[in-house]
Amino acid sequence: MRTGDGARGSRLCAVSVDLDEIPFYHQIHGLDAPGTASSNAVFDIALERLVEWARSLDVPLTLFVIGSTLERQENGKKLRALAEAGHELGNHTFGHRYDLTRLDGATMRNEIEFAQDAIERATGRRPVGFRAPGYTVTDELLGLIEHAGFLYDSSVFPCPVYWAAKGAAISAIRLRGRRSHSVLDTPRVLTAPTRPYRIGHPYWKEGGGLLELPIQVTRGARLPFIGTAVTVAGPLMARQLARTVAGEPLVNLELHGIDVLDTGDGLEQLVKFQHDVRIPHQRKLSALTAVVDTMREAGHRFVRLDDAARAFA
Repeated sequence: MRTGDGARGSRLCAVSVDLDEIPFYHQIHGLDAPGTASSNAVFDIALERLVEWARSLDVPLTLFVIGSTLERQENGKKLRALAEAGHELGNHTFGHRYDLTRLDGATMRNEIEFAQDAIERATGRRPVGFRAPGYTVTDELLGLIEHAGFLYDSSVFPCPVYWAAKGAAISAIRLRGRRSHSVLDTPRVLTAPTRPYRIGHPYWKEGGGLLELPIQVTRGARLPFIGTAVTVAGPLMARQLARTVAGEPLVNLELHGIDVLDTGDGLEQLVKFQHDVRIPHQRKLSALTAVVDTMREAGHRFVRLDDAARAFA
């Protein structure tokens, strides 16, 4: 499944999945913890759907793993098997602290290193890629990632629509008397390059540091090209959206496990706050398939993010 050899100079596309479990979405919306029936829906239901979908289309996945979720042994066993089958495992911190960039340097370092150790212990793989919770980074955090020897980061999301929507959602939650755990990044991130680049100081400018593989946005308006946007759009509109990024050197499509879940998977508590869970998962997968088909028609080859990073290194 690995396609790193000869990737240089090609049109590439990588599909990554953040394996954030359902309790983290309750934290975003300021809700009480979910019931046990849905707490592990990402690992127990979504992961199986995504892997089967990827297998049917011969698409390698990069799975960003939260270290603390591996305290559940069956999660580690599943990821070990997927790594052996050719998928990549990435570091998504140990505790998925949304306020990661507001912590002291030692605590941030622990969040990175504890996740590395947990993933390696459970799966036999030590990640070379990092993604921050909520896409929020700072120069200090990226410096720690570079110092830890990672090949790449994939957290920068220069998307005005997403940034504005996130800020509005945090404010609305506060007005309702709840507290969201989400943190809004500096608006300067919106000026960052949209294609792979070496991070400078500040990180939204090019330099000679760690390789950054930005979260995908469209050309021009920099609209979000992520799992939520694609699955909400539906198959026909997803094709149109995909055409706005087709031809880029790297199309970095980032998904979350919840993108292929729906209310039938025990997410009734989230329906009022996260409308995309109302969409049947079959329709969501059809939209993702439409994207894969469109990318291949445009000459893109599907690779893991680590292979894409080596091509751009």
